[in-house]
Amino acid sequence: MKLADNRFFFLLFSILGVVFIWSAIAPHDYFTWFLEVFPVLIVLPLLLATYSRFKFTRLVYSLILVHAIILLVGGHYTYAEMPLFSWLRDTFSLDRNYYDRLGHVAQGFIPAMVAREILLRRSPLQAGKWLLFIVSSICLAVSACYEFLEWWVALASGSDAFAFLATQGDVWDTQWDMFLALLGAISAQLLLAKVHDKQMMQMQLSH
Repeated sequence: MKLADNRFFFLLFSILGVVFIWSAIAPHDYFTWFLEVFPVLIVLPLLLATYSRFKFTRLVYSLILVHAIILLVGGHYTYAEMPLFSWLRDTFSLDRNYYDRLGHVAQGFIPAMVAREILLRRSPLQAGKWLLFIVSSICLAVSACYEFLEWWVALASGSDAFAFLATQGDVWDTQWDMFLALLGAISAQLLLAKVHDKQMMQMQLSH
């Protein structure tokens, strides 16, 4: 099992390392890049520091990697100018580059599974409606706090924060961001609960 774990984490770190290096090479601008990838720079050391005391399931670690890649790609291009989604916008006559929307769905989807695992393994809560409500509320609160952060950065840096905000002219962008994070959190729990529960059970039996 330990060898399999080593291979799994080696694969995750290899993918993350390659994407991180690519993201850091000639991004749109380094100020925006740093703001977008800052969560990765915070979460990765935190996961490493707490690994011996709290090891997540492979599902959660894989989702965290996906979220990190979304952030790193957004940092490299900015969320308003991600080429694939610009192509989709132009090809299908969409009103904006929707990579930013994808990022905010992920902002709810992935943290929901992190919060779910922590609560199920470290609190008296059990799977059910209350867990879904509390996890969704946590993710909505995190999304709101991130909007506060964007607001404060914009006030502090002025026009330099436009690429970070990625509002693309939508006056309801903040509301959309939080709403999509909430939908992401609810969707993750409804779609992945059974797989997540199975992995946590397997982890418990193996110890």
